[in-house]
Amino acid sequence: MAEEAPVETSAEWGGEFDPFADPEEKSVLYAALDSFYQYRSAAHYQITHVRRERFYSLPSAHWELLAAPPFSIISNLDAVNDAIDTNADISEAIHRTAQESFGLGLNSTDWMGSTTQSDMDRTRSTLRQIYRDWSAEALPERHACFTPVLRALNNEHVSTPDAQKGRIRVLVPGAGLGRLVFELCAAGYGVEGNEISYHQLFASNFLLNQTQRAEQFALFPWALTFFNHVSRADQLQKVMVPDVHPATALAAASEGMDVHAFERLNMTAGDFCVLYKGEEHRNSFDAVATVFFIDTAPNLIAYIETIKNCLKPGGIWINLGPLLWHWESGVPPARQDMGKDDANEVKGDARGAKERVDTESGSASGQKPRDLGIGEAGVVELTDDEVMRL
Repeated sequence: MAEEAPVETSAEWGGEFDPFADPEEKSVLYAALDSFYQYRSAAHYQITHVRRERFYSLPSAHWELLAAPPFSIISNLDAVNDAIDTNADISEAIHRTAQESFGLGLNSTDWMGSTTQSDMDRTRSTLRQIYRDWSAEALPERHACFTPVLRALNNEHVSTPDAQKGRIRVLVPGAGLGRLVFELCAAGYGVEGNEISYHQLFASNFLLNQTQRAEQFALFPWALTFFNHVSRADQLQKVMVPDVHPATALAAASEGMDVHAFERLNMTAGDFCVLYKGEEHRNSFDAVATVFFIDTAPNLIAYIETIKNCLKPGGIWINLGPLLWHWESGVPPARQDMGKDDANEVKGDARGAKERVDTESGSASGQKPRDLGIGEAGVVELTDDEVMRL
């Protein structure tokens, strides 16, 4: 099959923001980049090599029993190794695309050796998430999440001719791997996705812009996990991704539209509150769609204020998702006394914890403290009825 033209999306790195201008931010980007590169070798060692050592540490009679059919544990570890190699093909393709997107060149090695275990965990989680967002098998889950959003948006703009829907602007904070952004654009709307995680941004850019056909890659989403499986077949389930080719689908969705889909889809990188609370985004969007997003807020009021700033008069906010507050058991983002591992966990996102500021010294110098966004120190968890009242 011939290669399709890439989707003409753009990634605005927070307006004037340049990740290479700040040493700490550059290190965060490099760590994420390196984690996709190291997926293959790290997974082979941490997932199968270590398990083989532990397995052979069992009493010999026990491991011999489990090595033979019907258990065949060693054969299963061999199959997991093969699955790791298959997944690594996607991981390394994401890495190459990200490296080129940031103008580093394929011969650049400055990023090598930068990753942390936290970044490796994020890479594995991101690859698993491709199953949810870009496989045919996960369609029922996406349908449950996205259909109510589309229905609400369509009901709000039922009088708008289909050809003119591209003039309706929708913001999707926490865009993740870009599937909701894609679906809204395919439905005719003008969509801007925003994401803070470099891991998610790298993967969404690859999926939306660089995949060449539907079902281009095989993915074993559960191969690296050894818990909650009914059978080994479940652990080694294979899916083909992406289930649709974004460029082809969006080209088809452009027929008869006033605005081509490639001009209606945009992605920005950075902290939602920092980027969208300013005057430049005031009254900019007809709708804001948040799906599995608001519980990422240390302080939900900051999210609500930002959404209010973005929405045009009469605009709507559509929200779906749980209240699994992400910071309930975590370290507040702006704590100055966190250890190195905790700091890496918090700052593993674009424009996240890097913006920790000493507000006292800022006041003493006469400078206005910078807006910390998700990096602020305060954390509060609310119940559903409190969220609704707020």
